[in-house]
Amino acid sequence: MTEPQTYEFQAEVHQVLGLVINSLYSNSEIFIRELVSNASDALDKLRFQAITEPELLRDDESLKIQLIPDMDAGTLTIIDTGIGMTREELVTNLGTVAHSGSKAFIERLKEAAEAARNDEVQLIGQFGVGFYSAFLVADQVEVISRAAGADEAWRWTSSAERTFTVEPAERDARGTEIILHLKEEQRELLHGWKLRSLIKRYSDYVNHPIEMEVTETVGEGDDQETTTKFEVINQSAALWRRSPSDITEEQYQEFYQHLTHDWEPSLTHTHFKIEGTQQFTGLLFIPKRPPFDLFDRDQRGGVQLYVKRVFIMDECEELLPKWLRFVRGIIDSDDLSLNVSRELLQDSRITRTIRKQVIKKVLSMLEDLADEQPDDYLAFWERYGVVLKEGLHFDPKYKDQLARLLRFRSTRTTAATDEDSPEWTSLSAYVESKPMKQKAIYYIQGPSLKMVESSPHLETLRSRGYEVLYLTDTIDQWVLDGLKEFEDTPLVSALDADLKLDEDDEEKASAREEQATAFKGLTERINAILDDRVKEVRLSERLTDSPACLVLPEGGLPSYIERLLRANQQDIPATKRILEINPTHPLIENLKSLSEAGEATEDVSSWIELLYDQALLTEGSPIDDPARFASRMTRLMQTAVASKVDAQP
Repeated sequence: MTEPQTYEFQAEVHQVLGLVINSLYSNSEIFIRELVSNASDALDKLRFQAITEPELLRDDESLKIQLIPDMDAGTLTIIDTGIGMTREELVTNLGTVAHSGSKAFIERLKEAAEAARNDEVQLIGQFGVGFYSAFLVADQVEVISRAAGADEAWRWTSSAERTFTVEPAERDARGTEIILHLKEEQRELLHGWKLRSLIKRYSDYVNHPIEMEVTETVGEGDDQETTTKFEVINQSAALWRRSPSDITEEQYQEFYQHLTHDWEPSLTHTHFKIEGTQQFTGLLFIPKRPPFDLFDRDQRGGVQLYVKRVFIMDECEELLPKWLRFVRGIIDSDDLSLNVSRELLQDSRITRTIRKQVIKKVLSMLEDLADEQPDDYLAFWERYGVVLKEGLHFDPKYKDQLARLLRFRSTRTTAATDEDSPEWTSLSAYVESKPMKQKAIYYIQGPSLKMVESSPHLETLRSRGYEVLYLTDTIDQWVLDGLKEFEDTPLVSALDADLKLDEDDEEKASAREEQATAFKGLTERINAILDDRVKEVRLSERLTDSPACLVLPEGGLPSYIERLLRANQQDIPATKRILEINPTHPLIENLKSLSEAGEATEDVSSWIELLYDQALLTEGSPIDDPARFASRMTRLMQTAVASKVDAQP
């Protein structure tokens, strides 16, 4: 047959063309990924087939991909020296969705090597659907192909309408060339710098050399001469696919900086390969410094996704949870489809398997960093700890690993160092160093380190030598919801109303009962005055130096958390806290005496109000009526100053 023959696209192909051109790909640059991937596929097919038919590939024939931009003609040609296609394969592979060159070849591969996986053969893409992305940038596409071992070549031509033509063509060697007649607005693709950048972004690690034709002019005047040559513009080997033993630390860091455009090396990295029901490779990094938008709600995170060395998407959030959004790197799957979308990733069993393994690898990397480079880990914690703690709330199944990674300021670490640079402690170190008689891990929550350090709630705990952890991040309230204990030791808040430090015996219980009876009149009077503001008034066992404090009833939230939630327009009812008074404090003893002596109600009430306001200030809460507080303080100071004046000789 010598005359061109016209065919109609299969109905599904026409629909695919419409989807590709109008909606499937939002980024037209993706065409280079698809076409280079198909070229790489063809090269891999030839290399495999040559194992049984060595005459198809002579030793002097190279496997490569070439790009030829022609500004004058407005064309971009993509050439491979691969398996090529016969006339029938051109019609079938490019005109019918139901048939795919890669699919058919994979089936043959399975039959030929059922029992052994051939790592040398890396098939990427499904030739057919991805090919049509050429029409994103071209208004006409020609495909000239000569099958390996065949004597004739064929030309396939289409303008993405309902038909395509096939006719004889001339091609000296096996392989395929795709000629894209670019749309006017796509002529920028013919610049060398543009093609280099696209290959760098989408196909830098395809496992075959990608060459671009470049023009060079040498000499001057009449001696000036213009020549063309091909330059390799890709790395030709995926770093993450190589054995870690063959990669130097310098190479890892060069790759990281290329990947992220970071001016510093990474803090740490992990390189792994998972083999089993799913196969994928990962190379993950943690930057030394977080991005400026780490806490931006609209910030996208995630790693780059590749499928068999082919770039699929940036910021693949489906492979990493939000609480690991600081991780950068690459995941390269052998099992996902080249044309996978975000929607398919969300519902994919393969994705869920990869995500689970990636989380484990990141946590293991952090554990190694904490064990082997503790100073570097503390630098990580100071920058990313708040984000990592989110995992205890959103993914409690990882709480055991996450708990070992937590770091805290505490009464022990801040007391032992300069206040401007306090140390950190872990839950493991806490449990190891606590006294034998101590039955719990104690912590206190508050809006700042200075606030919790001076809290009266710590007085008895400090006097017993018990370490108390300082929790000053907003997320800590939700962290505690996911972490109730560590190594069978419960976590107990110093703010809790039911804080118990000693086992009750009959003698202690009797003494407390007598003390409660002695102060019953005062506690009832305070309760009556503060009736609408506190849930209960009782004697305290946690105070040694302060006269009073407010504690949380069961299920209550710290006051600063309540305020924060209300600021975010959440309807949070106010928690009435319990006012504890210290029966051994001189102020409380004097208030008891005045109350029993029938002192003027107005004075005692004012002092009780001041006592309550003082407890509010101590926990960092605002005072209900600052003007009345100031007035009462003024009266108190006037009385104190007057008594001092009267006492002078």
